[in-house]
Amino acid sequence: MTGSRTVTIPSAEAMERLGEGLAAALAPGDWIALTGPLGAGKTTLVRGLARGLGYRGRVASPTFTLVHLYRGRLPLYHLDLYRLEGEEALRDVVDPAEMEASGAVVVEWADRAPGWIPAGALWLELAPLPAGEGRRVTARAQGPRAARLLDTLPGKDGGWH
Repeated sequence: MTGSRTVTIPSAEAMERLGEGLAAALAPGDWIALTGPLGAGKTTLVRGLARGLGYRGRVASPTFTLVHLYRGRLPLYHLDLYRLEGEEALRDVVDPAEMEASGAVVVEWADRAPGWIPAGALWLELAPLPAGEGRRVTARAQGPRAARLLDTLPGKDGGWH
């Protein structure tokens, strides 16, 4: 099962709402891999995921600590690989099996360690549009887990095409 969708997200608030909607479908073992340049809205999307899971604290990019844990209906492990010194460094810091056994995982800068991301992850590529016209989000799913998450995203009437 594979598929892809693309949508334009007009604002930071809409990006958070996208995360909140996606959070409703998250189950233990789900992975979301985020890519895109600085300022594309990755952390804003994660804020929506955490809020959608019921977490009410501060959500920030874990650039210096590598991983944050947000506790809600389901634990959300938030990793930021921006400063990663190679995939080997991850093995010394986090255990993917432990994270996915108890919660969902979202990874910013996932393209810095693609071999570390499970094959069934939902990949979301975020890109700023010119002249402040919002963000383009392209979702790619391969495998049943990611396809299930992709199917929860808005249909054509919600802007996905």
